Amino acid sequence: MRSCADLQELISNQIQEKNWQQQDFSGCNLSGIDLRAVNLSGINLRGADLSCANLSGSILNCADLSEANLTQVNFSNADLSYANLCGSCLWRSQCSKSNFWGASLCGADFTEADLSTANFIEASLIEAKLVRANLREARLCGAILLEANLTEANLNGADLTWTNLTKANLLNANLWETKIIYSKLKHTIMPEGTIYNPEIIIGY
Repeated sequence: MRSCADLQELISNQIQEKNWQQQDFSGCNLSGIDLRAVNLSGINLRGADLSCANLSGSILNCADLSEANLTQVNFSNADLSYANLCGSCLWRSQCSKSNFWGASLCGADFTEADLSTANFIEASLIEAKLVRANLREARLCGAILLEANLTEANLNGADLTWTNLTKANLLNANLWETKIIYSKLKHTIMPEGTIYNPEIIIGY
């Protein structure tokens, strides 16, 4: 199985961006690794352990991070556009100002994660867990949050325009100054515990 040393050696040898798609670090133990500001576009990290790793400012667009352990990882200012993080654990991760545009995040666990000012435009967050997550001023325009759990999440100032929140759980969530326009809220549990049945909400 490949190691942190193997990955860092490739980085030090300045591997070309196009070659990262050929690099397979799936299932590897990379916990605590320092990968700040590194271009890892398309790399395969499926099921890898990256807990407590520092990937701030790194480029991971189109990377496969599905089923990975990303507990307390630092993704601040990282580019994860169109990456696959389905089923990954991002518990208490630092993702402020990160870019998840078009990313696949189905079933991902963002419990107590810092997602402030993050970009989730057109991302798929079906059945994602965002309990007590900080989504302050995050952009979720056009995102799919079908059956997502946002219990006690902080959505202060977030933009949920055209977002699909069907069957999502917003119990005790903070929606102060949240922009919810033309969003789909069918059978959505609202902050006060009521179930919202109209399919389209013009403004909240």
